[in-house]
Amino acid sequence: MASEPEKVVSPVEAPVAERPPEKAAPPPSTTQPTDYFAVADVVLRLLVFASALVSVVVMSTSKETEMLPNPRLAKFTQSPALIYFVAALSVAGFFSLITTLGSLYSLIKPGCCAKIISHFIIIDVLLLGIVASATGAAGSVTYVGLKGNTYVGWRKVCTLYGKFCRYLGASIGVSLFASVMLVLLVLLSVYSLSKKIPK
Repeated sequence: MASEPEKVVSPVEAPVAERPPEKAAPPPSTTQPTDYFAVADVVLRLLVFASALVSVVVMSTSKETEMLPNPRLAKFTQSPALIYFVAALSVAGFFSLITTLGSLYSLIKPGCCAKIISHFIIIDVLLLGIVASATGAAGSVTYVGLKGNTYVGWRKVCTLYGKFCRYLGASIGVSLFASVMLVLLVLLSVYSLSKKIPK
C-alpha cells in the first residue's frame, strides 16, 4: 500500500509592520553663501566714486569775485595744482565706477574672482597714488592761500576770498576721504586674494 505524500504546511507569515514613509531629502541649495569681502569691496568702491564726484563738483564750482580796485575772479583754473586735482579726481571717479561694475560682476559670478581681484589691486594702487598726490598738491596751494608765505612775500588770499577757500577746503577734505577708502580697498583686496591662495 503506497504511502500518501505528506502535505507541507507553510508557516504562518508574521504580519510585517509597515515602515513610515521616509522624508524626502531637501533639495540642495543653489544659492551660495554671501561673500562679505565682495560686498565690502562694492561698498568701498561706491564710496570712492561718490567722494571723487563730490570733490570734483565742489572744486569746479569754487569761484568768487571780489571788488578790489578792479573786480577780480578767483577760480580753480588759475592754479595748475588745482587743475591737476580736478583731472586726477575725475580719473579716479571714472575708474572707481568701472571697478564697481566689475566687483558687482564678481559678486554675481564668483568663479572669476581671483583674476579680477589681482587686476583691481594694480588699479587701486595707481589710483591711490594719483589721488594722494593731487590732494597734497591742492592742499599745499590752499595752505599758502590761507597762511601766506612771508619769506617770498605771498599774502593771504583767504581773508579776501573766504567762500573760495572754504570750497577748496571742503573739496580737499572729501578727496582725503577718498584716499583713505582707496587704502582700505588695497588692504581688503590683498587680504581677499591671500585667502584664495591654496595652502
